Amino acid sequence: MRKSIWIFLMMLTAILPVTSCSQNKTSNAGNMESRKTLVVFFSRTGENYAVGNIKKGNTHIIAKMIAEETDGTLFQVEPLKAYPANYTKCTEVAKQEMESKARPAIKGDVAVEDYDVIYIGYPTWWGDMPMPVYTFIEKHNWQGKTVVPFCTHEGSGLSDTENKLKKACEGATILKGLAILGTTAQKSQEQARKTVINWLANHAK
Repeated sequence: MRKSIWIFLMMLTAILPVTSCSQNKTSNAGNMESRKTLVVFFSRTGENYAVGNIKKGNTHIIAKMIAEETDGTLFQVEPLKAYPANYTKCTEVAKQEMESKARPAIKGDVAVEDYDVIYIGYPTWWGDMPMPVYTFIEKHNWQGKTVVPFCTHEGSGLSDTENKLKKACEGATILKGLAILGTTAQKSQEQARKTVINWLANHAK
């Protein structure tokens, strides 16, 4: 009888550490690293302010860094009708779209509903997000999602886009965004990556 009790206690002792580890893993499930991540971005090539003609958009560069650091899935928001390659003409079209609250048609889609954390990236145009970003946002249910904005700019920063996202992504939690210069994204990528890593580390705390 005593031998049976002793064997039972030994088995119980062996099981307890496993149970403890399992509980600890569950308690950490809310951390950013353990959640399924999507990195959505709009970016434009061609002639850009301060960086000239580029083959890879400023925001695309930062989005790729974020995806690499978070093991996130990348999705690019692309309008069916491309914006003019000329910078001035592009700004004119963008302004017209903003003033008319246009929702340009976009190519493809991705199921936001399958992800926990969604990073949304864009260049700041006229103090706002490009209108195709709204087209994408309005296709989806954001209830319970964590949304993290990031943008590239040449002086305007995030502008009021964080508040605009709070309204557009109804039901989502909007975290503090990242604003990074387009010139830094194009010409100082080591510095840009360090900025991205530090920003992500603050969200993981």
